[in-house]
Amino acid sequence: MNNQRILLSLFAIYFVFAILLNSVGTVIMQVINTYGVSKSAASVLEGFKDIPIGVVSFLVASQLPRLGFKKAMLIGLAIVAVACTAMPILPGFWTAKLLFLSVGVAFALVKVAVYSTVGLLARDRKEHASLLNTLEGVFMVGVLGGYWLFSAFIDSANPGSTTWLSVYWVLAAICAVAFVLLWTTEMNESGTRIEGASPRQEFLAMIKLMAKPLVYIYVISVFIYVLIEQGIGSWLPTFNNELLKLPAAMSVQAASIFAAGLAIGRLGAGAIMRRLHWYPVLNICLLAMALLVVLTLPLSSNVQPDPDISWLNAPIAAFVLPLIGLFMAPVYPAINSVMLSSLPTHQHSAMTGLLVIFSALGGTTGSLITGTVFEVFDGQVAFYLSLVPISVILISLFFFRRAVERQVPGEQALPASPVT
Repeated sequence: MNNQRILLSLFAIYFVFAILLNSVGTVIMQVINTYGVSKSAASVLEGFKDIPIGVVSFLVASQLPRLGFKKAMLIGLAIVAVACTAMPILPGFWTAKLLFLSVGVAFALVKVAVYSTVGLLARDRKEHASLLNTLEGVFMVGVLGGYWLFSAFIDSANPGSTTWLSVYWVLAAICAVAFVLLWTTEMNESGTRIEGASPRQEFLAMIKLMAKPLVYIYVISVFIYVLIEQGIGSWLPTFNNELLKLPAAMSVQAASIFAAGLAIGRLGAGAIMRRLHWYPVLNICLLAMALLVVLTLPLSSNVQPDPDISWLNAPIAAFVLPLIGLFMAPVYPAINSVMLSSLPTHQHSAMTGLLVIFSALGGTTGSLITGTVFEVFDGQVAFYLSLVPISVILISLFFFRRAVERQVPGEQALPASPVT
């Protein structure tokens, strides 16, 4: 089994799904401008993506070792490639809903398979943490590239134009390349399931994981984290467009700073956490996030439209607020690595299924809450509300650490600490 080629395949898959999954904010802004839908109506796109992720993960995560991780990833890529080609051929708000429904179903298959495959490649807990941080870093590079890719097809002078839909031909081509790369890569998936277990037994084993205090504290932490990330990430382009008065294409480009912060933070997190314990690092990051929100949002008040606006005279909030991504970055990979590397390999698929379910629920909740508050009040109030879940996750991580420390060493899959 060629580990480097497998990793390259995983990176390619995560890259294209990063672009699609995190294009929700851009597509929300574009369907509002192109199809004239309301903000609350447009916010359901997050649900069309996240609810299928949760439902499909719940139903099939425990069964994926039976299907095979490679086959699951190939099926996911094929579904998304077809959905991308439908966007420019059949333009409409309903097609956007269908796209994100397809992306949600496909990502449920892909993420469980990818995370479980990392467990096959890692030799110890430190390597698991390193690979997971790198993978999530590549994901954020895809998010960053997606902002600029979409902005290249947006016609700021004509908000109702459908030229932005041509970006989906490019995305369909990337899916095809990732499909061929994975299809020609050999994978050894032995040891990923307990032989002789029935589908019912495998499903019940996933449910029983929730009985562990460590697991339910973990899924609460994941839910809250994704609520924060998606609430900010999905609505940052609209925030830039309406409050900071940036043109549509520039609003998307400015939001890419958020993705860049996440990418840099996650790619660098592996090196930092090899030397420092994960808990104090994450606490510092969360406190820095809260401080950035409090100090930056007042800068977005009373911004006046400027027909000659450029990067040289844009409001400072457009550059500073997205830096919250830099501090947010280490949280998600760190808690995922702590959890997964505390379990034997054959439980990684089921545990990742629970991770994906609660991530999806958190993403939908964050986007809907932010979108509703954005419409009823304004973007400032919506983003100030992020201070509440930041405070909650600080508390949940305290209990998560205590549960990790009580973990019986004999139950741990790997001997070394995953992120220290």
